[in-house]
Amino acid sequence: MGSSHARRSVAAAAGLATLLVLSGCSSGSVESDGKITLTVATFSDFGYKPLIKEYEKAHPDIVVKERISQLDQHHNSLSTQLSSGSGAADVVAVEEGYLPKFRTVRDKFVNLADFGGLKRKDEYLPYKWAQGTADGGKFVMGYGTDVGGLAICYRKDLFQQAGLPTDREAVGKLWPTWDAYFKTGDTFRAKVKDHTWFDSAGNVFSAMMNQTEYGFFDARDSYIAAENPDVKRSFSAAADAAADGMSANLVPFSQQWNAGIKQGRMATMTCPAWMTGLIQTAAGKEGEGKWDIAAVPGGGGNWGGSFLTVPKQGKHTKEAADLAAFLTSADSEKKIFQGPTGSLPSLTGALSDPAVQNTRQKYFGDAPTGKIFAASAQGLKPSYRGTKDQQVRIPFANALQLVEQRKASPAEAWNKALTDAAKNLKH
Repeated sequence: MGSSHARRSVAAAAGLATLLVLSGCSSGSVESDGKITLTVATFSDFGYKPLIKEYEKAHPDIVVKERISQLDQHHNSLSTQLSSGSGAADVVAVEEGYLPKFRTVRDKFVNLADFGGLKRKDEYLPYKWAQGTADGGKFVMGYGTDVGGLAICYRKDLFQQAGLPTDREAVGKLWPTWDAYFKTGDTFRAKVKDHTWFDSAGNVFSAMMNQTEYGFFDARDSYIAAENPDVKRSFSAAADAAADGMSANLVPFSQQWNAGIKQGRMATMTCPAWMTGLIQTAAGKEGEGKWDIAAVPGGGGNWGGSFLTVPKQGKHTKEAADLAAFLTSADSEKKIFQGPTGSLPSLTGALSDPAVQNTRQKYFGDAPTGKIFAASAQGLKPSYRGTKDQQVRIPFANALQLVEQRKASPAEAWNKALTDAAKNLKH
């Protein structure tokens, strides 16, 4: 979730999580005192700790434990657990980029429609609900947690140094398009030599791709990256900007990336809602008030977001389904958005609720994050994700890093991305 809470990977969601392995790695069990233990597995801090305490208070017969690991490790472990038939948590978060892959083995998951899940359809943004279902909407694979409404986070102090406006409305007007965003970067770099324009070409590429209706795959799940002009346009723009020195050359969500944020090495970052929590954690107290948030080029967009699923192998699937429903309720999602993770609700009622709309983040200059991110999420067209979306995204991200490291030209990197993606499709 992000909030993706936080969603990471170059495709998605947020992998700043510290690895936290708690006891209870197997599915729910009954303790000697008669209490049921349920385990919730996520790939970052989803902001669930206070909610879990609330749930345990209302359900004194249930103990809930969290298991947090990093994004790729989390999803790889889930694949292994589903194959072996054991070891999966009772409630498991799945990031949107990985969901199509797990949808192909949906027989390993509980159909939440069996526990009243279909009644929740009208609560969700239509595209979010559709992402979490299969079989014409009859199979409810997961309840949506958050969406990653897009914006741009920027350093007001660095903009001031460059003679650029610092007011968020004026800043948003600097870049109605991505071309304008890169041109503003040229202006910035001409004035401020010791800072770059953005953190990572891969993150810029992800934001641009997540504004397209179809990226690497079409609606029939056919791989189209080589022919899709949107992929080439987005890749070339990010690669050319990196070749021109606009990138801080930081691998997203790495320790060096966190350090780069703390040091203020970049003036802007593509910023889905869940990114605000990562920036606050990385930049620390000294960064408060230096950052602000403006509209994203090209209007609305989404990057990241997750779902809570219930693997069939658990011993207490009804209780797990009830817990998943509670953690994704409108009240819960509103509380999470107002907490430190800043993950944006995927429920229409929560998005329009004054509790969300009126939320401001003091850290980001008292920015009206509720209005900014909700408008972005409500205005977007969802980007289709293919079954092997994750496998082909990674080579494009790696290729952009080669440009940043001066190991390949944009043209060479493009050819390598296509070659490596084609290889990954065969696995």
